[in-house]
Amino acid sequence: MHDSTADVLVVGAGPYGLSTAAYLRHHGLDVRIIGTPMEFWADRMPPGMHLKSEPFASSLGAPHGGATFTDRNPGWRTGRPIPLSVFVEYGRWFAGHIVPYTEEARVERIERPGGAGGPYEIALSTGETARARAVVIAIGVAAFARVPDELSGLPAELLTHSMDHREFGRFEGQEVAVVGAGQSALETAVFLAEAGARPQLLARTERLAWNDVPVPSPSPIDRALRGPASGLGRGYRTWVWSEHPWATRFLPDSTRQHLLRTTMGPAGAWWLRDRVDHRVHVMTGRTVTAARESGGRAAVTTAGTVGSPWEHEVDHVIAATGFRPDLGRIEILAPELRERVKARHRAPVLGSHFQSSVPGLYFAGLTAAPSFGPVMRFVHGADFAARRIAAHIAANAKAAAPPVEKVTVLDSGTAGAAGDGEGAGKTSPHVPVNPR
Repeated sequence: MHDSTADVLVVGAGPYGLSTAAYLRHHGLDVRIIGTPMEFWADRMPPGMHLKSEPFASSLGAPHGGATFTDRNPGWRTGRPIPLSVFVEYGRWFAGHIVPYTEEARVERIERPGGAGGPYEIALSTGETARARAVVIAIGVAAFARVPDELSGLPAELLTHSMDHREFGRFEGQEVAVVGAGQSALETAVFLAEAGARPQLLARTERLAWNDVPVPSPSPIDRALRGPASGLGRGYRTWVWSEHPWATRFLPDSTRQHLLRTTMGPAGAWWLRDRVDHRVHVMTGRTVTAARESGGRAAVTTAGTVGSPWEHEVDHVIAATGFRPDLGRIEILAPELRERVKARHRAPVLGSHFQSSVPGLYFAGLTAAPSFGPVMRFVHGADFAARRIAAHIAANAKAAAPPVEKVTVLDSGTAGAAGDGEGAGKTSPHVPVNPR
């Protein structure tokens, strides 16, 4: 049981939550992390999936060595795709060894009834009301699944998001439209084909894009011409956004939003290309304009740059259209608290250490992307976010702690009565047992 007020409560036990908790504990703070480790990855992603990121860019953040993905999996090097199961196992190892005592409960509501000076109150699924001086929202992407408005005319039984499917056997023999052109769309179409479905890929782009095959040891000339490798790819500008996301905050807002739209745009992993074969009916240059139910099936209308609109009749539609941060969808925040968070583009406006406009409330992961750039959409951004958040909370906790008292030690005249009788008239620091 936790009867006292913790220094920090972290909501979420995915890569960002686990990384942040690791750094917070390194600073000696009393931390509670609520969530099932790697739950989204284990329960919402297809078992046959592989990570798109390279091994060196797939690590959680830890304040000491020996905890990176390649430390735990030395056989994985650049150019070897990581199976989902291997990544989940790594994340759970991290939770068990670097961030022990993760609480497998759910946060149901976060309030701050005492205003700016009081602690946060967090209602948990266990029935407990936890209290913390600071809260870190690291809830991942599940709440932010994006489905285009043009598909809103379809009933729920005919329309799902790509994150809703771990297996595709139920679509055997069916025609399924997959909307999108990125890794999720391409991999979903492949899984459907391999399960015996007849997938149609509806892509707005005029041609599919594929990532280059990585070169494990590029030559000096190649490095000079193409730029350094980073968690988001190769190139000098990409290296800045990937390895120094603090710089993104100094850009004009319009420039940051352009970076989010154009950096690591829709593209398939190089290792998936050969699997997108004749079983996947690829239709590029088609923009979805409307959708409706027709005789128990889905009728999806698309338009191209030339020609007449085209109606596709299918048994089901899967929107592989990504995720978009939206403060309004973070329903665990009490409405009055959520309204106090300054937002832009539906995302919280964050300071240099991921703090929101509400003191003691921090956001990590996708919700931080509009402030810190595209790397916050990927695991690779977890270490930077965790370090920044933990350092800021630790500094604030130190500043708020009671000052060290100076206690004058007087000579009692009796050896051993209050020490050894030496040092009379000197001062010594006295730190309260529980400064909180």
